[in-house]
Amino acid sequence: MLYVVAVLATLVISVPVSAILATSYRKKIVESKIGNAEDKAREIIDEALKTAETKKRESLLEVKEESIRTKNELDKEIKERRAEAQRYERRVQQKEENIDKKAETIEKKETSLTAREESLAKQREEVAKLNEQRLQELERISGLTSEQAKDYLLKIVEDEVKHESAVMIKEMELRAKEEADKKAKEYVVTAIQKCAADHVSETTISVVQLPNDEMKGRIIGREGRNIRTLETMTGVDLIIDDTPEAVILSGFDPIRREVARIALEKLIVDGRIHPARIEEMVEKAQKEVEVMIKEEGEAATLEVGVHGIHPELVKLLGKMKFRTSYGQNALKHSIEVAQLSGLLAAEMGLDVRMAKRAGLLHDIGKAVDHEMEGSHIQLGVELCKKYKESATVINAVESHHGDVEPQSLIACLVQASDTISAARPGARRETLETYTSRLKQLEDITNNFKGVDKSFAIQAGREIRVMVVPDQITDADMVLLARDISKQIESELEYPGQIKVNVIRESRVIDYAK
Repeated sequence: MLYVVAVLATLVISVPVSAILATSYRKKIVESKIGNAEDKAREIIDEALKTAETKKRESLLEVKEESIRTKNELDKEIKERRAEAQRYERRVQQKEENIDKKAETIEKKETSLTAREESLAKQREEVAKLNEQRLQELERISGLTSEQAKDYLLKIVEDEVKHESAVMIKEMELRAKEEADKKAKEYVVTAIQKCAADHVSETTISVVQLPNDEMKGRIIGREGRNIRTLETMTGVDLIIDDTPEAVILSGFDPIRREVARIALEKLIVDGRIHPARIEEMVEKAQKEVEVMIKEEGEAATLEVGVHGIHPELVKLLGKMKFRTSYGQNALKHSIEVAQLSGLLAAEMGLDVRMAKRAGLLHDIGKAVDHEMEGSHIQLGVELCKKYKESATVINAVESHHGDVEPQSLIACLVQASDTISAARPGARRETLETYTSRLKQLEDITNNFKGVDKSFAIQAGREIRVMVVPDQITDADMVLLARDISKQIESELEYPGQIKVNVIRESRVIDYAK
């Protein structure tokens, strides 16, 4: 027990002592560490101070170097600026010197000009005085005042200019006539370009009416077989569009269009539309058209009373039923010309049958001008020669448009009859109201000119004949008057072809023998 107490007492005593000893030991260790840290800190601070001092010196050196370099650059730039300013100063001085010299020169010129102006003013005054003296002397010598002399000179000059202008216009007209063919072709081509579309659309299509719109599908056929067959057999284009209950046939050959129209109408009535049936109907239509052409030609010869024409020419006459010119049916026009030629020939005591024959065949070339090259006159002459027509008929065909000189009175009658038929009001695309209105306007335009006594529109408005007062219009004035009238007609009237302005100046002297 005592032992335990002693151990415990020892433990009690030893634990605090050991704690105290450990605490003092740790304290010593800490103090030693603190001392070492302080020493290191002082060393670091000393080194930092040394480094900072070194860097400070280096920075100061760099700043000094930079300031020195900047100063040198500024000095260099200042020197350059000064040199440039000196150069500018020298230039300005030179310019000022030049300006001073120019100013002196200008002052000298102004002085010289002032002197010249004064001299010119004096000369003008002297010239004016001399002119006045000259005019007074001329008036004294001529016995006319200056205004009277001026009017006299102006009248002389006006007459001379009028004569020269009339001569010039005649020369220009002659020159224009020499170039007429070339210009006419150019004008025709231009006119064709402007109005071809309307004419073609009117004269190259036919319309076939359908019972209903379902028929369009049957005409087209499966995969287009029927319409292709019809187009191939007839050579005509079929246009099937949104037009209700109608099909358009388009083609330049009127006979082919007629064959296609008849065949299509037969197919529509029959109802059986397939390639084999189409071929059959087209053949029937072709035969019908051939018969129709022959019958039309024979009817024309019977109507006119001309016999003995070659059968091929009769067929060609029948073909002309499908030909138009300016909207006028070619066959009807030929019949009209034949009848007119016969009437004129009867009045003049010529061969009526020959005149009718020539009139009927005068446009025969139009039957083949779609198929052969050349004008209808050339083709007509070739056909008449081929089928043994007489020389009188051939010359009438050849000369009915004035391309060659007529060699017989019958040829002249055919030419006149052709003009009458074409110019007849209503024969071509022109209403009677438009025709009469144009004639009245034509006469009104010419009557408004000074010196015109009266005027007459003749040749169905293709010529205006102007009668002038001889005392007011001279021969030179006639040329200018015709020119002025034609220009005003061109600007105010719309008309086909051309209008001839014929100015007539007539002086009559009448006396009686007693």
